[in-house]
Amino acid sequence: MTDHIKTDLTDRILTITIARPDRKNALTQAMYGVMADAINGANSDKAIRAIVITGEGDMFTAGNDLTDFASIEARESGEPPVTRFLNAIRDAEKPLIAAVNGPAIGVGLTMLLHCDIAYAAASANLRAPFVQLGLVPEAGSSMLLPRMVGRSMANDILLAGRILSAEEALACGLVSRVVADGEVLESALQTARKIAASAPGAVLKSKALLNMNRAEIADQMRAEGTVFAAQLQSPEFAEAAAAFAQKRAPVFED
Repeated sequence: MTDHIKTDLTDRILTITIARPDRKNALTQAMYGVMADAINGANSDKAIRAIVITGEGDMFTAGNDLTDFASIEARESGEPPVTRFLNAIRDAEKPLIAAVNGPAIGVGLTMLLHCDIAYAAASANLRAPFVQLGLVPEAGSSMLLPRMVGRSMANDILLAGRILSAEEALACGLVSRVVADGEVLESALQTARKIAASAPGAVLKSKALLNMNRAEIADQMRAEGTVFAAQLQSPEFAEAAAAFAQKRAPVFED
């Protein structure tokens, strides 16, 4: 368990808050596990009609905690919590709404591809610096992002590490609304309340119809996961993690 994930159930809305502001809401395996359990549990809980994910403070999430990920090979075998989380957001039966209250880095961006609705604070920015960290895209982003924003923009984001402003994210469809700083969570909750007040069966069936390509996405995620796991053991990621810890630019050899 971890105290860095907070959950609240009010008005039939489950709010999941990434609460590690001292580390820019960087995600550990333990945090992924708690979020996965909460989302999976909501599938069969009739008291929950919508889920909102947000961050504490002025950051949505800085992405993966690199120190935590660098030691992932030393853990017990089985499906890593990060994989359980990614599968959970892909397969979530209840509407999933993101309230992007600040910068969204790495998985902070790619999880939005699985959210049904995403709102961003005006000062938020989004980026996916996987290759800069010696890693590869995850969460199905190598397939979903080109489909959403076009091949050239996806390459700019995933290969060149382009940083998107909230307005740019809105223009290319990564978020559906930009709101004033400090208002993004309440805006997301207002929308969640509208959904929660709607006919629950119709909502679930509509979401299922809108997400009929889950098997295709799951195949892509498995392919990404295999390469991602190999890169975690690579000299490139080792150099990126060391450079991050030493606060220097990484030097990648051929």
